[in-house]
Amino acid sequence: MASPLTGELKAETMRIGILGTGTLAAALGEAWVRAGHDLVIGGRSRDRADRLARRLGHGTLAAPPREAVSGRDAVLLAVSWDGAEEMLARAGASDGLLDGTPLIDPTNAVAHGTGVLLTRPGEAMAERITAAAPGAQVVKAFHLFPSGQWTNGRTEDPVTVVMCGDHPQALRVTGDLVRAAGAVPAVLGGLDRVRQLEEVAGFVIALSFAGTDPNPAVPRLAS
Repeated sequence: MASPLTGELKAETMRIGILGTGTLAAALGEAWVRAGHDLVIGGRSRDRADRLARRLGHGTLAAPPREAVSGRDAVLLAVSWDGAEEMLARAGASDGLLDGTPLIDPTNAVAHGTGVLLTRPGEAMAERITAAAPGAQVVKAFHLFPSGQWTNGRTEDPVTVVMCGDHPQALRVTGDLVRAAGAVPAVLGGLDRVRQLEEVAGFVIALSFAGTDPNPAVPRLAS
């Protein structure tokens, strides 16, 4: 839809469910309400969900996890990796409530300080989430940057959010939400590539905790 004042194309308003009440939920929630999307927050603590909803404002609501994800255009699973499956169970994902819904997975199943992946050899966290949410259209995204990246609004030099997923529609929706957060989406491949993408997070985290800037460790290639 074009704005009657500027003629610019505006993204369609989406109904987004956020599972979690921590820093990433707050940061991406802030970016998405700023972009005009409608949010519902669901968490283990209804009190914390209420507080985050009031903080985000712009009509943001708090609800039990099942209600927070029901009938949404996309759901963000903004909890720690070791609580992801429990939260999905609370939200009714095992009952098929997220069937056909884009489910964004920003979790990092890595050891604190070392970046070593804590999933089984060859296993990706996104695969475990897919198993815990039958029918959900899982997209790995938003797991490489700290939460503060999303609280600053748009910049002249936006970062790139690399994604993996098997469903084109879910990748399109997630890409729109990446742009709404002021970044550029890029698709690495399907979920058969997601372990590789999760390993990148471990690489970045390990170098950062060792006191090495990971940015110069990746070659800059001519575009």
